Amino acid sequence: MDNVHAFGAASGQAARVDGVFLLILVIGVFFFFLTQGMLIYFAVKYRRRLPDRDNETPTITGNPLFEFLWILIPSLVVVAIFYYGWRVYTDQRIPVAGATEVHVNARQWMYEIKYPDGRTAINEIRVPAGKPVKFILSATDVLHGFYLPDFRVKMDMIPGRVTTLWVQPDRPGSYQIYCTVYCGTGHSNMLARLVVMPQHEYAEWVEHGGREGGEHEPLAVRGERIVKNAGCLNCHAVEGKEKIGPNFRGLYGSKVPLEDGKSVTADEEFLRESIVDPGAKVVKGYPNVMPTFKATLPREDTDAVVEYLKTLK
Repeated sequence: MDNVHAFGAASGQAARVDGVFLLILVIGVFFFFLTQGMLIYFAVKYRRRLPDRDNETPTITGNPLFEFLWILIPSLVVVAIFYYGWRVYTDQRIPVAGATEVHVNARQWMYEIKYPDGRTAINEIRVPAGKPVKFILSATDVLHGFYLPDFRVKMDMIPGRVTTLWVQPDRPGSYQIYCTVYCGTGHSNMLARLVVMPQHEYAEWVEHGGREGGEHEPLAVRGERIVKNAGCLNCHAVEGKEKIGPNFRGLYGSKVPLEDGKSVTADEEFLRESIVDPGAKVVKGYPNVMPTFKATLPREDTDAVVEYLKTLK
């Protein structure tokens, strides 16, 4: 099945969706060649002949049995496709009992994740293989999408409403999550990933507080990883063209003009405050649209980000 699709089937649900697709494809190909073959046959059989070979076109009358079968057979095929598709659709819509609930909130241009035990993350969801997971989806600002192509599931994330979908991942690995609804200038970079872990590795990850990276990982290296995973680079540039937020390169230690006419030095305190309370001191010339990371980044992660920004001279 992996050879048929650009994305492999990462769950039994995905394989069933592929089955519906292949059924429709096979039926469509069969009827395409049937109709094209009949068209060519009759075009040749009843082509215009030379005058001395003209034959009178035979009179063709209706055939009730043929007409009845011509209506019945395609109707049965359509009903079969509908029934098969409906069974797969309802299976995807109704989560199995005991599914782990993971809350996912979308905002420009990131996904905020909250686990049942209260742990939070940004743009990365970790789940155990072989166990059902129910995603409870919401949005803060505009319409967003939650699309897992490897699982053949997609759901809109709507401000003021809660939507859900569920999967039961069978294959450990890292799977891309895409926003499929245009949500502004950072839409194309609004990406996240679903990490499916073997159950024993997931249990160890939870036991260690859901932390990624080695115990002796340098603080700046950890900060760089957090900046990339948290979607900071959707709004802030490190190299190249300016984005909607201040450029990270050379920010630390520089004099920063503010919207209120004052200026501050971009020291550790300013950088840390800008992460947890971005509206407190808005840099002049940039919109006040950055969300707070106070609830999603613990103090040690904030310190790691600050340490990374200090290296960008």
